[in-house]
Amino acid sequence: MIHRWSDADASAAVASWGPAWGEALALRTYSARLLGRDPALVLHGGGNTSVKDLQRDLFGEEVPALFVKASGLDLAALEPEGHVGLALVELCRLRRLESLTDDEMVGALRRHLLSHGASNPSIEALVHAFLPPRFIDHTHADAVLALTHTAEGERHVRDALGPDVIVLPYETPGFPLAKASADAFHAPENAGARGMVWLRHGIVTWGDTARESYDAMIDLVSRAEEYLARRAVGLWVAAPDVSNNEARRRFVSVAPLLRGAVSPEVGGEDRTRRPMILRPLLRDDLRALLDRQGTRAFAVTPPLTADHLIRTKPLPLWVDAPAYDEPERLRAQLTEAVAGYAQAYAAYVARNGGRADVGGSAVDPLPRVILLPGLGAICAGTDARAADIACDITAQTLAAKALAAGLGRFEGLAEAQLFAMEHRGLQQAKLGTGPEPPLSGRVGVVTGAAGAIGSGICEGLLREGCHVAVTDLPGEGLDRVVEELSRAYPGRVVGVPLDVSEAVSVRRAFETVIGAWGGIDLGVVNAGLAHVASLADLSLEAFRRLERVNVEGTLLVLQALARHFAVQGRDLGGDVVLISTKNVFAPGAQFGAYSATKAAAHQLARIASLELAPLGVRVNMVAPDAVFSHGGRRSGLWQEVGPDRMRARGLDEQGLEDYYRSRNLLKSRVTAEHVARAVLFFATRQTPTTGATLPVDGGLPDATPR
Repeated sequence: MIHRWSDADASAAVASWGPAWGEALALRTYSARLLGRDPALVLHGGGNTSVKDLQRDLFGEEVPALFVKASGLDLAALEPEGHVGLALVELCRLRRLESLTDDEMVGALRRHLLSHGASNPSIEALVHAFLPPRFIDHTHADAVLALTHTAEGERHVRDALGPDVIVLPYETPGFPLAKASADAFHAPENAGARGMVWLRHGIVTWGDTARESYDAMIDLVSRAEEYLARRAVGLWVAAPDVSNNEARRRFVSVAPLLRGAVSPEVGGEDRTRRPMILRPLLRDDLRALLDRQGTRAFAVTPPLTADHLIRTKPLPLWVDAPAYDEPERLRAQLTEAVAGYAQAYAAYVARNGGRADVGGSAVDPLPRVILLPGLGAICAGTDARAADIACDITAQTLAAKALAAGLGRFEGLAEAQLFAMEHRGLQQAKLGTGPEPPLSGRVGVVTGAAGAIGSGICEGLLREGCHVAVTDLPGEGLDRVVEELSRAYPGRVVGVPLDVSEAVSVRRAFETVIGAWGGIDLGVVNAGLAHVASLADLSLEAFRRLERVNVEGTLLVLQALARHFAVQGRDLGGDVVLISTKNVFAPGAQFGAYSATKAAAHQLARIASLELAPLGVRVNMVAPDAVFSHGGRRSGLWQEVGPDRMRARGLDEQGLEDYYRSRNLLKSRVTAEHVARAVLFFATRQTPTTGATLPVDGGLPDATPR
């Protein structure tokens, strides 16, 4: 282990946080962050830390208090307020009870918060209360877990860490573990211990100071690593991520076939499954491990700690000998494998208590981690962050399992223990209990996204939970939009250079999006060009320039979407929204090239609505008028048309906007946000509609579709 403590940094933490929070909590926060920075110790909200200190009550008297990490927070980014304050004396009284349900424990913890609005404390808060040391650290160190997940786990721990460590068999986290830990700590034979290992769970260290507890953690985990290096055989040593073109090609071909199968069923007749985001874990070393004989025996086993269950499910899915070069056979293999996994999961639920209800909704039976020899791992999540967390856990887990297998037979938690923790309300609450945004898990591709309308549509989709591929011609305009949206919606934006008039560019762009998130659910065909000229003066080259983008570009994108939706399957369906124009229905003089080519694009979309309906895909059109700008970005259409229209009418820019506002029935200014709302109406499937055109023009009788 790398020892990261710095006295200078510790002093800086005290100087920064101490005046408001006190020296003890400042140092507690500093050392907690050090632990969180090392993925070999904790991952994504795992582990917990605490400090005991004095707190002044309303009477000005100093009373003992426990400050413990709030449930689910990430140690690496913890702030002082992330350690929730509780009345210590009242918590310690709970140790006298023989039992305590989860509801009773949560109620007791919340009653004794020092601030009624604080977050829920860690599930291990009572461990930190019942153990006397002032500073306590708990991690899920990979090396320690590798020792404990073997048939002779206790012996390996004692041999590796020495006599000054207490070893406890697995106990249910929460009150039972807190009682068992306190009893072991106070046993006469354990006097002087500097740490405790919970088999198949993790390690705890303590000290009178933050530095002392941190030192003990680094020392003991380092001993475990050294022991493994000496004793384990056939180890798989983690290596840096390596880009592998063949593996990525395979992922792009596998993901759309797999995505529908691993997306859970939801109510409603219009969409039968909620799309999941798929993220690949493509590493040469991981692929080598999966291709090695005997790996399946220890890879398809429970996670290293019950804390990971809500992210990865009890077991990964293993697919034998995937037929990567035979798409239909591969589809059959994946479908059969997922169906078998779901059937086995249903049997697991039945064996362990019937329905597995959490908050009134059953936990779905589909895998979150799929192991594919010759490719790597594919991880599924409700969004990119959840899928990335599953990937990180999978990488660490397979490395630790390989180490454990090097010591002997791998042994995970018993099935009943897995079930109890997977479906425990306190664990499921870490995933969040609020309603999901309507486009959660969906992937949208927006063409022409660097302009006013395109960027507005991207923002609207992102606000509703969509993952958005922002596509346009490469350059500063695209880069700027991607940067702005990525800051506001991290993890759900990818910028993809795309020339819609080039078939190769379209194909590569779609491969990039599928490679990022596993599939596509929504295509917004928005890219377009305008040109001002009378028919008498319109050059053939100018017309062809618009035709290539507005017609051929629309055709190429519609073709790519149609092919992808066919591969992805009817279970997920899909949506296409073409950004049309009022000029399809009410063309303007000197606007023949634009009106004619957009009318052709509109007609292609109408035909697509007929052809794609059997796939469960809906195709609709939005026809806006007079959108000038959005977020400081001028509409490309109006950059082309505006100057001519201003000259023709003797108006300045504001006057031109007023003119277009005054000509519609509602006297409304039409914005990119209005267009985005129309797109969202179709994308969120408010009505069973396809082949429709929704005007967004304030009311123009001549342009009303008929």
